[in-house]
Amino acid sequence: MIAKDKQAPGETHPYDVIVIGGGAAGLSGALMLGRARRSVLVVDAGRPRNAPAVASHNYLTRDGVPPGELLAAGRAEIARYGGEVVEDEVVAAEAVGEGLFRVMLGSGASVAARRLLLASGMVDELPGIPGLAERWGRDVLHCPYCHGYEVRDQAIGVLSTGPMAVRQALLWRQWSDDVRLFLHTGPEPSEDEYEQLTARGIAVVDGEVTGVKVSGGDDRISGVELAGGTVVPCRGLVVAPRFDVRAKVVESLGVEVAESVAPDGTVLGSHVVAGAGGATSVPGVWAAGNVADPMAKVGVAAAMGIHAAAEINADLVEEETRTAVRERRAA
Repeated sequence: MIAKDKQAPGETHPYDVIVIGGGAAGLSGALMLGRARRSVLVVDAGRPRNAPAVASHNYLTRDGVPPGELLAAGRAEIARYGGEVVEDEVVAAEAVGEGLFRVMLGSGASVAARRLLLASGMVDELPGIPGLAERWGRDVLHCPYCHGYEVRDQAIGVLSTGPMAVRQALLWRQWSDDVRLFLHTGPEPSEDEYEQLTARGIAVVDGEVTGVKVSGGDDRISGVELAGGTVVPCRGLVVAPRFDVRAKVVESLGVEVAESVAPDGTVLGSHVVAGAGGATSVPGVWAAGNVADPMAKVGVAAAMGIHAAAEINADLVEEETRTAVRERRAA
């Protein structure tokens, strides 16, 4: 529940910080700000990017914990320091004066804050093949460091939709010696790439992929279906989604957004442009987590939230000091 005195900007007690997004980045930032004795509101739409995954990995002392459990523990920790969490969607946000922002929620309420931490994450746009979305985060995968160990030594397919596919296949070969590259709609590998794939024992499968087969016994992918009906055995299918920021609040704030580009020049999606500490192109707005770095894992996103929180608190301290000096001189 949002406090009545936080319902609109211009009142005497806006929040110090509103955190937009309640994933690892947003909650970590809110925790640090709460411990810095700041009034904090986290607005969480309840759609974390890793929600379909069975477990989070590579987060020290919490490896294997279900994402929902990790976030629930984070909310409880924030509450210990007076932080508030509301389940709602931020539909727009705007600056309404120097050092003050209005945040409009899907419920119709509006809240005010002196600073914003944008941690709204991103959206994965999957290839348009029937069945992929339903299996996403389970046995339709992207990150080998997040899911590779769980499909180790099994038949892994890599779906080619762009020039990064060969690199993906070579990377996933670390977890299994049974890896196939499905050319699908991707480019034909170069002569050097074919040699690399052959040297690593990675088979190349021609033809367009039209769907996946699922085993009724264990509810796992059992094969990849090609145009013409051929089914190639497979227990995990690697895809390369497009990563795009959640647009509503980003567009309303007018923060700078740029294309996310791979080392070979492939456009992977988009992200909010932010400095090392998370500062965006809009004064008073910071960004952390996947909204600023689509490749950030849970631990990295949490660290980004902490770093941004420290920068936000320092910025508030500077403002409060300037105000105190001005008031002292006027006295």
